[in-house]
Amino acid sequence: MGALKVTQTKSAIGAKPKARGTLRALGLGRIGKTHTLPDRPEIRGMLAKVPHLVAVEEVDDLGAGGAS
Repeated sequence: MGALKVTQTKSAIGAKPKARGTLRALGLGRIGKTHTLPDRPEIRGMLAKVPHLVAVEEVDDLGAGGAS
């Protein structure tokens, strides 16, 4: 299953309250913070609400670490 590497690129200071809440729900809170999330429709929908504040990169797996 794929994963998404999400990085906050812009400040949420001037953003609307719903956009700030969406960033918090994604596990972000400051510029440069990165969070790896599963590639699911719910996550994609949240990212569609804040594309101006984040950068998204697709990665192969969540990278849980360890041998398979």
